[in-house]
Amino acid sequence: MPKMKPHKGLSKRVKITAKGKFKYKRAGSNHLMSAMSPKRRRKLGKDGYISDEYAGKCRDMLGLKKAK
Repeated sequence: MPKMKPHKGLSKRVKITAKGKFKYKRAGSNHLMSAMSPKRRRKLGKDGYISDEYAGKCRDMLGLKKAK
């Protein structure tokens, strides 16, 4: 059986933290910021974390071992 390949699109968009969570950059913070409120701009600057329900699917897509 051939070796499983990781999902390259996902691997470019997420980073794995030391505790095994998936961190990503929020969408919509590249341009047209003048129309947004300052509160919304601050929130877009912070990193997002993938929920635990979806993290298992992401782990499978990247070919990682299951978290204990």
